[in-house]
Amino acid sequence: MMTKPLSTSSFRARSCPLLLVSALFFTAAAPVRAEVPPPPAESLSPATPVSGTLFICGGGKIPDEALAHFVELAGGTRAHIVIVTTASETADTAEVDTRLEFWKRQRPAEVTIYHTRDRHLADDPRFVAPLESATGVWFIGGHQQRLTDAYLGTRTEKAIKGVLKRGGIVGGTSAGAAIMSQLMIVGGNKPPELGLGFGFLPGTLVDQHFIKRNRQDRLLHALAEYPKLVGIGIDENTVLLVHGRKFSVKGESRVVVYLPPVGDKPAITRTLVEGMEADLLALHRAAHARLHPRYRFDDKKSNPEISKGTLVIAGGGEVHDEAAEKFIEASGGADAPIVVVTTANGERPAADSRAIAWLEEAGAKDLHFVHPRTRAEADDPALIALLQNAGGVWFTGGRQWRLVDAFEGSVAEKEFHAVLKRGGAVGGNGGGASMLADYLVRGNPLSNKDISAPGYEDGFGFLKGIAVDPFFTQRNRYADMARLKREHPHLIGLGID
Repeated sequence: MMTKPLSTSSFRARSCPLLLVSALFFTAAAPVRAEVPPPPAESLSPATPVSGTLFICGGGKIPDEALAHFVELAGGTRAHIVIVTTASETADTAEVDTRLEFWKRQRPAEVTIYHTRDRHLADDPRFVAPLESATGVWFIGGHQQRLTDAYLGTRTEKAIKGVLKRGGIVGGTSAGAAIMSQLMIVGGNKPPELGLGFGFLPGTLVDQHFIKRNRQDRLLHALAEYPKLVGIGIDENTVLLVHGRKFSVKGESRVVVYLPPVGDKPAITRTLVEGMEADLLALHRAAHARLHPRYRFDDKKSNPEISKGTLVIAGGGEVHDEAAEKFIEASGGADAPIVVVTTANGERPAADSRAIAWLEEAGAKDLHFVHPRTRAEADDPALIALLQNAGGVWFTGGRQWRLVDAFEGSVAEKEFHAVLKRGGAVGGNGGGASMLADYLVRGNPLSNKDISAPGYEDGFGFLKGIAVDPFFTQRNRYADMARLKREHPHLIGLGID
């Protein structure tokens, strides 16, 4: 049963009649969850964009301005915030109030102090009710296993994930950071004790108090057993913000990101400080690519050859009239069905956009514009039917990573190759041209200034052993291509204006 709120833990903010804080406690002896062994690596979920926002603090003193930003992201004066105190050993006593001073000074619409050690109560819909309307959830520090013992696999966990799905914010510090990943460091050093976390940030392994307590070795030790995960070490007084697929950092210290060691390849380390960003999916893809490279560019020299069909590769800007005519002719003529893939553009371009209007001006009469953004959309039977009937496929310009995310390993990708094999035409412009090659340049989701982006180095592979860099002289990309050649001497680099 649900207990009544404790009046000693209820408080109101001055001049804010909407603020009501209630404490939900259950202090009787509670059933303890049986110890759960570390999950097998193959059972862990891959990285996916986060719905809502994660606000992950590495411990220590959190600046009030950082917590104020959490309140703002939760909705400011309209926020409904749930504070989970269960990690603290003082959660069952009045001493926990000392951990709540900041929240007493805020002016959200409602704050609820949420705590039990009873898994049956954590699964009670009446107890979980405050989470159903919450816009933000905050986990205070303590010991992370107290949180998973009480809430893992219960309605409480599901309701907190529901906050994220509604676009809300979930944050925590210290133990409240450790629970963010699906694989959780419970404690210990070398070897660390591992268990199951809540998995709010899939595809990662999060550690906290990272530099202050010299925890680099324990994170690397764990990653050696789970090489598909991205290691994230967050130091004290530092916040990692995750929204969608983007990481950003606030605070006075650092966040250290690791790609695990694989075979004779050492771990790759990247340090992020305030103002710096990283891409979750790119990091996860880079870790996976170290384990399972799709192409081995340097195994041997390749002999680029197109035995059937025609490739038309444009370097960006306007597509030359002669190239347009050649593409349409190779696709089967003006009446041939041509599929135009606009995914790289980001937003679906207007029908009169120069990115696509040139095809109609060049005489193409049967154009089909498609804009898949996900693997599921790339496998859609209607799209596959279009491609199976197509005489040509054209990829518009834009960002290459969007094409990788949508099409890599898809049924549609196989059909692109089938168009060429049956004598049709495949072409692309700008970013779409880069994708036609074996090695993909400028795949970094955060910037097109980097010629290499681990995790986004695989193109569609129509031209084996080739890398295509568009806008070549216009953007002065000679030095970039020279550097790529030094790294991969067997690649043939094509710079196209």
